Amino acid sequence: MRILVTGAAGFIGSHLCDRLLAEGHEVVGMDNLITGSTSNIEHLAGNEGFRFIKHDVTEYIYLEGHLDAVLHLASLPSPVDYLQQPIKTLKVGALGTHKALGLARAKGARFLLASTSEVYGDPQVHPQAEGYWGNVNPVGPRGVYDESKRFAEALTMAYRRTHGLETRIARIFNTYGPRMRLDDGRVVPNFVSQALRGQPLTVYDDGTRTRSFCYVSDLVEGLYRLLLSDVADPVNLGNPQEMRIIDFARLILQLSGSCSEIEFVRPKDERTADDPNRRCPDITRARTLLGWQPVVPVEEGLRLTIEWFRERMAEQQVRA
Repeated sequence: MRILVTGAAGFIGSHLCDRLLAEGHEVVGMDNLITGSTSNIEHLAGNEGFRFIKHDVTEYIYLEGHLDAVLHLASLPSPVDYLQQPIKTLKVGALGTHKALGLARAKGARFLLASTSEVYGDPQVHPQAEGYWGNVNPVGPRGVYDESKRFAEALTMAYRRTHGLETRIARIFNTYGPRMRLDDGRVVPNFVSQALRGQPLTVYDDGTRTRSFCYVSDLVEGLYRLLLSDVADPVNLGNPQEMRIIDFARLILQLSGSCSEIEFVRPKDERTADDPNRRCPDITRARTLLGWQPVVPVEEGLRLTIEWFRERMAEQQVRA
């Protein structure tokens, strides 16, 4: 297949490009590099099956030749990014999705939307299954990201119902692994970078909030299976192993060999406003319809991630 991946220079997008190329597909990667980095795809330079285009997907997308699939991963998923750039976040979720869907329709291509567990907001149902409609504050600071993805899902289904477009929707839960930004602002980069620098691990409030962590190779496997499936309804992709943040912090200290302490803090900014207290996917649909579930243990995935962060931080020190 010839496949367009938007957000191709991002953390997940770059790993997805690797997987598609390994399967023998031709990949066109697109990214405006606001949050993505060419360092994530520099290893693909010279690969005849890969082409990169620097472009903002909120603008009209022109691409010569046929396309078999459009995988829309472009977004600003980190609180650091969407709180600093709320309008860009809304635009990529709305206008970017509209442009990507329009291209898929024009090319007769299958469309896959990378949505998010944030569509569930601060859930009142646990664990979260796809039939749950969510508990989102549309006017809170996180609403720019949550509602952009909810709108993107609605627009994707509208194109399916109106134009008969083949569509897929993946609701991605917390994912981690190599190529995450050091300044990403999410829990894994925060804790790992603090541990490796010997700084206190800053745990918000009392650390009893929960998350589930899926290693990136598992997520990419789920995305690929969903792309090739005939499942039109949204599908949760994530690790159903729920962990308290305090326990997660202790695990990172153990695996990194850090002597850092844990510091409980109450954030003074909007980063945790409307932050979900519990987050864990019900992946029954993915197991049943895709035959998919995570296989990488959290400890193994974290060891690989910590080592990658250690190498990147060493490179930064050399350049400094």
